[in-house]
Amino acid sequence: MSGALAGAVAKTAVAPLDRTKIIFQGKCCQGPWLEAYRLIYRTYLNEGFLSLWRGNSATMVRVIPYAAIQFCAHEQYKKRLGSYYGFQGPALTPIPRLLAGSLAGTTAAMLTYPLDLVRARMAVTPKEMYSNIFQVFIRMSKEEGLKSLYRGFNPTILGVIPYAGISFFTYETLKKLHAEQSGRVQPYPFERLLFGACAGLLGQSASYPLDVVRRRMQTAGVTGHTYSSILGTMQEVVAEEGFIRGLYKGLSMNWVKGPVAVGISFTTFDLTQILLKKLQRVSDVER
Repeated sequence: MSGALAGAVAKTAVAPLDRTKIIFQGKCCQGPWLEAYRLIYRTYLNEGFLSLWRGNSATMVRVIPYAAIQFCAHEQYKKRLGSYYGFQGPALTPIPRLLAGSLAGTTAAMLTYPLDLVRARMAVTPKEMYSNIFQVFIRMSKEEGLKSLYRGFNPTILGVIPYAGISFFTYETLKKLHAEQSGRVQPYPFERLLFGACAGLLGQSASYPLDVVRRRMQTAGVTGHTYSSILGTMQEVVAEEGFIRGLYKGLSMNWVKGPVAVGISFTTFDLTQILLKKLQRVSDVER
């Protein structure tokens, strides 16, 4: 429950920037901040304010199970690795801590990948093309085959390993260092936000080129390109747009969106988990 709520709150908060980033990643256009502002403003004028959250329903369908699985899996992997290495979960050494995050992200990505692809398709297409999530599934299956639902799967898995690993590792490490330095077991909410922001900044920067490749492969059916492999996609992007402008397109936007989203996500998860545990203890006492 904590993980599901964390994902929903975080993604809804940054949905307009997330949609803009996906459009930049999926097309051969430059993505400076001025152009991002123009894109958001044009979307608002042409389609209305709520259109900035277009595709967010698909995001929720994906992110709620994804975040729930990821956070729950992370807790379980910490316990398993802790018992294997002879440590308690919160006291894991750096390598098991990094491994627990990577395994949690990989598990969630494998189980929810088609929903991520649907979200990307809805974000880059006009609302007349796909009216709802189910129509995306049906049309893609008929027109592009069932395999198209897993297009971009390999770069997703390769990207989520460093992203989730570094994000969870950084957040857990900062909390551990904070507890050692301050003597307080639980950080304040604003401190959790800051730790999560640092985690998101490092994690997304490390995995960003693979995120661009993933979006290009996911949206290939509607952008007129045919990307067959990770390396081939990278080569084509670099050839057309250059190394930095191609593989790191939209990264500056991610440096705002990513830390905010990850900070909100980790903070919401921790605070919701603390609240639910308190409610459970009260319930147990009453019984």
